[in-house]
Amino acid sequence: MTADPTAGQGTGVPDEPARQLYLAILAEGGRIPVSAVAPAAEPALRQLLDTGLLMPNAVDASYNAVSPRAVTDRLGAELRSEATRLLVRAEGLPTALDALTKAYDAVPRLPDQPGDTTLVQGREAIRHRIAELLSDCQEGLLTAQPGTREATTMALALRQDVPLLLSGRSLRTLYQPTAVLDGSAADYALEVTRLGARLRVLDEPFQRMIIVDRSIAVVPAADDHSRAAFISDPAAVAFLVAVFERDWARADSVEWEPAAAKGAARLAADRVGRLLATGLTQRAVATRLGLSERTVAAHIARLRERHGAQTLFQLGWLMRGGRGE
Repeated sequence: MTADPTAGQGTGVPDEPARQLYLAILAEGGRIPVSAVAPAAEPALRQLLDTGLLMPNAVDASYNAVSPRAVTDRLGAELRSEATRLLVRAEGLPTALDALTKAYDAVPRLPDQPGDTTLVQGREAIRHRIAELLSDCQEGLLTAQPGTREATTMALALRQDVPLLLSGRSLRTLYQPTAVLDGSAADYALEVTRLGARLRVLDEPFQRMIIVDRSIAVVPAADDHSRAAFISDPAAVAFLVAVFERDWARADSVEWEPAAAKGAARLAADRVGRLLATGLTQRAVATRLGLSERTVAAHIARLRERHGAQTLFQLGWLMRGGRGE
């Protein structure tokens, strides 16, 4: 029997042990003496009593089964009443929080005038300011995230982006190929793409940025990302949007679920092979993928064995579609 996901959650639906006890009582004619209830069945008995599926009978010291139809009518009325109460509360929330909303809107925000570029110092301050922008976001985000991101950063991004997507706003993100090999990035990608986000991979360097509603852009202002520039100048933001759209058009879509299921070594080797096929050197491939030259050399050795190539030139030729003599 399939378990009811609502059982035991305060909905009036008995869990499986309580159901079995109720059926056993029915099998005995719909009545069970109080003395016949085993101590182990006490939790199930309490559920049936609380739900109303059993009624105590003081006359003969027994419990009698009650029709589920009567219980359904009563609980259904109670749940509908509760739902109505919650809807009324939801309708009244904007009014109840109106004073707080006005106070929040009255706080000076950075940048607060078109044309401003404001520097924010410190990672926590940057995260706080981005969170403010996301709370005011109306349309969606364009983000470009080169390199790898820490698992804690991906978890924070997931907590921020899921509500954004659930509210109907959009999200497009660019990654480099190393993201496909990152377990936390793949988990994030699977979740947000399920909610409608669009993610692509670009095999070339690009600028890290976040663009909110095509009106405010956030870019690093220090190599260690300890300082960020928040740009609201329309011309500057339009330029950054155009840069993003240019990169987006050249990027590749990724099947994140199959990619996450593949072996990391095989994926990395395939990325190395794709770049070799474009004519890049081993050092250039290492720089592009953020790997050591030694690691790239190991991937090349595996690729040469897989394709039966004797030289690096022959490997690149074979991976471009050629055939060995």
